[in-house]
Amino acid sequence: MDHNKLRIETLAIHAGQEPDPATGAVMTPIYQTSTFVQTGVGEHKGYEYARTGNPTRTALEACLAALEGAEYGLAFASGMAAIDTALKLLNPGDHVLASNDVYGGTFRLFDKQYKKYGIEFSYVESTDLKAVEAGLRPNTRFVWLETPTNPRLKVADIQAIAEVAHRHDPAIKVMVDNTFATPYLQQPLALGADLVLHSTTKYLGGHSDVVGGAVMTNDATLHEPLKFLQNAAGAVPGPMDCFLVLRGVKTLHLRMDRHGENALAVAQFLADHPKVTEVIYPGLESHPQHAVAEKQMRNAGGMISFFVQGGEAAARRLAARTRLFALAESLGGVESLIELPSAMTHGSTKGSPLEVEPGLIRLSVGLEHKEDLIEDLAETLKEI
Repeated sequence: MDHNKLRIETLAIHAGQEPDPATGAVMTPIYQTSTFVQTGVGEHKGYEYARTGNPTRTALEACLAALEGAEYGLAFASGMAAIDTALKLLNPGDHVLASNDVYGGTFRLFDKQYKKYGIEFSYVESTDLKAVEAGLRPNTRFVWLETPTNPRLKVADIQAIAEVAHRHDPAIKVMVDNTFATPYLQQPLALGADLVLHSTTKYLGGHSDVVGGAVMTNDATLHEPLKFLQNAAGAVPGPMDCFLVLRGVKTLHLRMDRHGENALAVAQFLADHPKVTEVIYPGLESHPQHAVAEKQMRNAGGMISFFVQGGEAAARRLAARTRLFALAESLGGVESLIELPSAMTHGSTKGSPLEVEPGLIRLSVGLEHKEDLIEDLAETLKEI
């Protein structure tokens, strides 16, 4: 199959997923095994031990690589396992320049773990190209981006930042966490990034029933050490987890179109509501990086952040009283979720420059009918 001739909707269904040669099964089998028989000492059919490789995982890795336009893909047991493995490429004294708005778990790993090993981290407004350039140091090894960011939904110009970073030092690697956008909405490698990672738990899996992560690249000099670390450290997904993500990916394009349609309708409703003081959604013209989002994204995605009158107390009441929007962490599933990042997913940033405003509300807009979601918010806003 020539992936270069196929569109992403087709790749999501077929890439890495040839019918099983033994039985003709259309769906990739779940190879629920820890080891594989060898024909001789050190002679095998491509698999020897499931930490090193598993056919179901191979199918997922090939599919995700194809979706991102990458030569190489590696699957991990969680998004944080993928991030942790990427950070293991660094050495004491290396510097990471990161967005000043990142997932709380990412910041926690940076600040509480890798900083004590002599890795330096600094944070910059990634929407300000001059600030990014000024933040680069002689020892910078990674520029670490989320776009849209979590939870403030800032949109970084991937192509412009990659050009600045590589001009400063070709050895700098630009890493983009593409979890919020997915490869259906944007493809960072095509825009000049060197590595792209995902929490496959979110939109790629899409059904809130699996935890996983992935890293993709076109750079063999990055893939080889990452592959070594995947095997050596062993933070790999099981075959059932891989199967569930593969199943979810088949409908990614359909789901992301509806997530974006629903989120835009909800964001427009909130923007017009008298009790809502600010709505942050890249699909609205009021968003500071709306033009950048239109340039590099197919649609603005399914995530919305906003503030209501009454601050944190009102936000807590709202989050506790919605009926269709379930109060829960995570995102990207078919069901809609609501949370307060400062007290939930981003609690680790408290007291840091990345601390999240306590009244910020984050929505993961699901696939329910958009009018039902709007009515849920309208009724709940009356109550607060």
